[in-house]
Amino acid sequence: MRLYAAAPARCARQVLGDLLLLAWITAWAWAGREVHDLTLTLGRPGRATASAADEMAGRFHDVEGRIGGLPGVGDDLAAPFKGAADAAESLAAAGRTQAETVGDIALLVGVAVFVIPVLLVAVLYVPFRVRFVRRAGAARRFAGADPQLLALRALANQPLRTLTRVSDDPVGAWRDGDPAVVRRLADLELRALGLKR
Repeated sequence: MRLYAAAPARCARQVLGDLLLLAWITAWAWAGREVHDLTLTLGRPGRATASAADEMAGRFHDVEGRIGGLPGVGDDLAAPFKGAADAAESLAAAGRTQAETVGDIALLVGVAVFVIPVLLVAVLYVPFRVRFVRRAGAARRFAGADPQLLALRALANQPLRTLTRVSDDPVGAWRDGDPAVVRRLADLELRALGLKR
């Protein structure tokens, strides 16, 4: 399997394209991470509220426990503290829910910031590179065994003026199986694919 063309200019373009794709992916991964982290900061008030409300609920429960132990009136005096502790606990739960929701949104936004631009470029670039690798692999297989098929492809794909530089009658020479003309036609096709014999 050949990943890059043998022709230096085409190889340089392919390597540059691959490096640019990697830089693109890296840049958007960084941007996605930054957006995720910035969005998470929106959850700080919820976490702070939950922490403060938990602490308040704990103090109300302490007071409730101390007052509840008083004989005769303890339960009546402790009831408002129990209600305040329950209210503080529901405030803490709301703060935690808000922070969790912000965390989920931060993850989705961060992934979207990374995935969308990377997919837009990858959908255009990767099939182009895969097509080169597949064509180069097939051409290498045929070039080594029998160059007839590559010569036929050259007859179909190359401009007429290029074919006439190979032979005055390239089709006739190909039909007759002229090894020198067939080899030159196959080499033309290999060069068009960015390969060498």
